[in-house]
Amino acid sequence: MTTDVQVSNNEQAKRYEARLPGGLAFAEYRAVGDALLFSHTEVPEEMEGQGVGSTLVRFALDDARERGLKVIPMCPFVAAFIRRHREYTDLVHPQQRGVFGL
Repeated sequence: MTTDVQVSNNEQAKRYEARLPGGLAFAEYRAVGDALLFSHTEVPEEMEGQGVGSTLVRFALDDARERGLKVIPMCPFVAAFIRRHREYTDLVHPQQRGVFGL
Protein backbone atom coordinates (compact mmCIF):
# COMPACT_ATOMS: atom_id res chain seq x y z
CA MET A 1 0.00 0.00 0.00
CA THR A 2 1.38 3.39 -1.00
CA THR A 3 1.52 6.19 1.55
CA ASP A 4 3.30 9.00 -0.30
CA VAL A 5 0.49 9.92 -2.70
CA GLN A 6 0.04 13.70 -2.96
CA VAL A 7 -3.52 14.71 -3.84
CA SER A 8 -4.76 18.12 -4.96
CA ASN A 9 -8.06 19.62 -6.05
CA ASN A 10 -7.84 20.72 -9.68
CA GLU A 11 -10.88 23.00 -9.57
CA GLN A 12 -10.52 23.99 -13.22
CA ALA A 13 -10.74 20.34 -14.36
CA LYS A 14 -13.29 19.56 -11.60
CA ARG A 15 -11.39 16.62 -10.19
CA TYR A 16 -9.12 15.60 -7.37
CA GLU A 17 -5.81 14.42 -8.77
CA ALA A 18 -2.75 12.45 -7.78
CA ARG A 19 0.17 12.58 -10.20
CA LEU A 20 2.00 9.26 -10.10
CA PRO A 21 4.99 7.74 -11.89
CA GLY A 22 2.53 5.53 -13.79
CA GLY A 23 0.18 8.35 -14.78
CA LEU A 24 -2.65 10.36 -13.28
CA ALA A 25 -5.21 9.10 -10.78
CA PHE A 26 -8.34 11.21 -10.39
CA ALA A 27 -11.83 11.47 -8.94
CA GLU A 28 -14.13 13.58 -11.11
CA TYR A 29 -16.85 15.70 -9.55
CA ARG A 30 -19.32 18.43 -10.29
CA ALA A 31 -20.94 20.89 -7.94
CA VAL A 32 -24.65 20.33 -7.33
CA GLY A 33 -25.98 22.95 -4.94
CA ASP A 34 -24.19 22.43 -1.62
CA ALA A 35 -22.81 19.03 -2.67
CA LEU A 36 -20.10 17.46 -4.80
CA LEU A 37 -21.37 14.72 -7.11
CA PHE A 38 -18.58 12.21 -7.66
CA SER A 39 -19.06 10.59 -11.06
CA HIS A 40 -15.89 8.65 -11.82
CA THR A 41 -12.63 7.59 -10.20
CA GLU A 42 -9.69 6.26 -12.15
CA VAL A 43 -6.28 4.90 -11.12
CA PRO A 44 -3.58 3.77 -13.58
CA GLU A 45 -3.83 0.00 -13.95
CA GLU A 46 -0.30 -0.64 -12.67
CA MET A 47 -1.14 1.27 -9.47
CA GLU A 48 -4.44 -0.48 -8.70
CA GLY A 49 -4.64 -2.31 -5.39
CA GLN A 50 -1.97 -0.13 -3.76
CA GLY A 51 -4.25 2.26 -1.89
CA VAL A 52 -4.06 5.11 -4.39
CA GLY A 53 -7.82 5.24 -4.98
CA SER A 54 -8.56 5.15 -1.26
CA THR A 55 -6.04 7.92 -0.56
CA LEU A 56 -7.57 10.00 -3.35
CA VAL A 57 -11.15 9.53 -2.15
CA ARG A 58 -10.26 10.08 1.52
CA PHE A 59 -8.64 13.41 0.59
CA ALA A 60 -11.67 14.43 -1.49
CA LEU A 61 -14.15 13.54 1.27
CA ASP A 62 -12.08 15.30 3.93
CA ASP A 63 -11.91 18.37 1.69
CA ALA A 64 -15.69 18.32 1.16
CA ARG A 65 -16.20 18.08 4.93
CA GLU A 66 -13.84 21.01 5.57
CA ARG A 67 -15.73 23.08 3.00
CA GLY A 68 -19.11 22.22 4.55
CA LEU A 69 -20.29 20.29 1.49
CA LYS A 70 -22.33 17.10 1.17
CA VAL A 71 -21.39 14.38 -1.32
CA ILE A 72 -23.34 12.38 -3.86
CA PRO A 73 -21.34 9.18 -4.50
CA MET A 74 -22.55 8.20 -8.00
CA CYS A 75 -19.14 6.64 -8.62
CA PRO A 76 -19.27 3.01 -7.41
CA PHE A 77 -15.75 3.26 -5.97
CA VAL A 78 -16.62 6.34 -3.88
CA ALA A 79 -19.86 4.72 -2.66
CA ALA A 80 -18.00 1.52 -1.72
CA PHE A 81 -15.33 3.55 0.11
CA ILE A 82 -18.02 5.28 2.19
CA ARG A 83 -19.67 1.91 2.96
CA ARG A 84 -16.30 0.64 4.27
CA HIS A 85 -15.53 3.87 6.15
CA ARG A 86 -18.75 4.77 7.95
CA GLU A 87 -17.22 7.92 9.42
CA TYR A 88 -18.02 9.54 6.05
CA THR A 89 -21.69 8.49 5.91
CA ASP A 90 -22.78 11.84 7.36
CA LEU A 91 -21.52 13.55 4.19
CA VAL A 92 -24.28 11.85 2.18
CA HIS A 93 -27.70 13.47 2.56
CA PRO A 94 -29.86 11.25 4.81
CA GLN A 95 -32.55 10.94 2.11
CA GLN A 96 -29.94 9.61 -0.36
CA ARG A 97 -28.16 7.11 1.88
CA GLY A 98 -30.48 4.23 1.03
CA VAL A 99 -29.87 4.72 -2.68
CA PHE A 100 -26.18 4.07 -2.13
CA GLY A 101 -26.57 1.29 0.42
CA LEU A 102 -25.53 3.49 3.32
